[in-house]
Amino acid sequence: MSTHDSEPASTRSSHLDLETDVLVIGGGPAGTWAAWSAATQGAKVILVDKGYCGTSGATAAAGTTVWYISKEANREAELSRRETLGGFLSERYWMNRVLDQTRINLNRLVEWGYPFSQDDNGHLYLPSLHQGAEYMRLMRKQVKKAGGKILDHSPALELLVDLDGTVAGAKGISRQTNERWTVRAGAIILATGGCAFLSRALGCNVLTGDGYLMAAEVGAQLSGMEFSNAYALTPAFASVTKGAYYRYATFTYEDGTIIEGDRRLIARTLLTQPVYACIDKASEEEKSWMRTIQHNFFLPFERVGIDPFTQRFPVTLRLEGTVRGTGGLRIVDETCATSVPGLYAVGDAATRELICGGASGGGSPNAAWASASGYWAGEAAASYARQLGDRVNQRSVQRIDGAALHPGSSRTFDPIEVIRAVQAEVTPYDRNLFRTEQGLSESLDRLHDLWREIRNTSFVSEQQTIQGREAASMVATARWMYATALERKESRGMHKHENYPQLDAKQHHRLISGGLDRVWVKPEQEISVKELIKQ
Repeated sequence: MSTHDSEPASTRSSHLDLETDVLVIGGGPAGTWAAWSAATQGAKVILVDKGYCGTSGATAAAGTTVWYISKEANREAELSRRETLGGFLSERYWMNRVLDQTRINLNRLVEWGYPFSQDDNGHLYLPSLHQGAEYMRLMRKQVKKAGGKILDHSPALELLVDLDGTVAGAKGISRQTNERWTVRAGAIILATGGCAFLSRALGCNVLTGDGYLMAAEVGAQLSGMEFSNAYALTPAFASVTKGAYYRYATFTYEDGTIIEGDRRLIARTLLTQPVYACIDKASEEEKSWMRTIQHNFFLPFERVGIDPFTQRFPVTLRLEGTVRGTGGLRIVDETCATSVPGLYAVGDAATRELICGGASGGGSPNAAWASASGYWAGEAAASYARQLGDRVNQRSVQRIDGAALHPGSSRTFDPIEVIRAVQAEVTPYDRNLFRTEQGLSESLDRLHDLWREIRNTSFVSEQQTIQGREAASMVATARWMYATALERKESRGMHKHENYPQLDAKQHHRLISGGLDRVWVKPEQEISVKELIKQ
C-alpha cells in the first residue's frame, strides 16, 4: 500500500470538510440500517450516497422479499435446503443469527409504519417488502430522526488512513456542485452494494463494485468472488429482474417447441437463437396475487401491450454479478468487521457465503443479510469510534495511491471504452456462466492489461473522475472474480466449471482474494494461519 504525504483535513480542493464518529458509504437497506443503528448508540453519523438515499439502488426500484421463517418447525428444513444449494459453505450459526435479527428488524418496521400486506387471515405478511420505495423512504426518515446526516448525490472516491494504516475517513465529490468533500471518521461502514457491471438490471446502475476497490486499496480481503455469475431472467425489452414468477412459465423456441430444462439450457439456447416465455401455468388466484404483490413486474408488459399470461414474449438473462451472487468483502468477526481496523462491510458489499454459501439466495436472504449486518456493524462501529475518543480528530490523515486517482499524472483513459471492454469479458454466457480454464485465463489476461492501462492515471473533470473510478472498480472486481474462479477447480454453488463438472470434497473451503497490481487467491484456512502468526 503506497500513500502520499499527510494532509490537513481542509484542502483547497475540498468544498466540504466534516468530522464524524461513523461514516456510512451507501444509502440502500444495509447502509440505512447501519446508520440508524450507529446513531441510536449515540454516535455522530454521516451517510453519503452515490444517488439519493431512499430512491437509489435495487431495493428502492424493485422491492424485495425477505428471508423470514414464520413457523419455527420449518427452520431446520429451510437451513438444510440452503446448505445443500450453497455447496455446504454456509454456517448454521450465521444463518440463525440473521434469521433472528431479521425478525426483530421486521417488527421494528411494523412499529415504524411500513405498510405490510396481509394474508387471508388478516395477519401481516412480513416476508414481503415489495413496496421498495416506501421501505427506503421510511429508512431515510428513521436515519434522520435518529440524528444522522445524509449527503445525497455524493459518491465516495477513496478511503483515507492514518499513519498506522487504520481507516480514518473518505473523500468524494458532490455531483450537484462538482465540488470535493472530505469526511474524517472514527469508523467506516461500506454499504456500497455489489457489482452488476452496468448491465441495465433494474436499480443496479449505481452498483459498480466501488466499495470493493476502496477497501482493497487499504488492504482489505475479499471472499467468494467466484460466486459472482448470477444472471436473472427478464423480458428482452425490460430491466426488471424479478425471477420468481417464471416458475409458472413455459419456455419455447422460436418455432413454439417447448424447451425442457433449467436456466442453463435457456442460456445455451440464447447463444444461438431467441427464447420465449409465457406465464401460462398460473391459476386465476395466483395471477391475482402476483399482480398485487409485484406490480412493477407487469409494468414493462403494460407499456408494450403484452399479456404475459396468454402471450409469448422474448426473454434474456441479465448479469447481476455480485449483487445477486454471494461474493464480497471478507467478514472476520460477528460485528461484520473487515480485515482492516475500523472498516466494516455490510449488505451486498460483504460476502454472503456465511448464510448462502456459493448459491444465490436471490433477494430474500440478501435483504435479510442487509438488515442484520447493517444493524450489527452500526452498533460495533459506534463502539469502535467511542473507544478512539478524541484521537479521531487528532490523527494525521493520508490518501491512498488509488487507481485513476494518481496525482500529477497526465495519463487518462476513456471510461466508456474501459467499461465496454470489461462487459465484453463478464457478460457473455459462454465466458462467465459456462466457465472453462481457457476462457477464464484469456479473459483474465485481457483484464490484467486493462488494469495496467488505467492504474496510474487521473482526471481533471469531476464527472470523468467518478466514471473513471467506476470503470476501475469493475476491472478490479472482474479480476478477483476470474482469478478466484480459476482457483476453484470444481463445480460448487453457482460456479459451474465445464472442465471440472463435479463437486470436489477436497475443495470444501472458502477462497480469499485480494491485491491490486498483483491479484492473489488463497484458501481461507491458509489466510487464518497467517493472521494468527501475525498476532
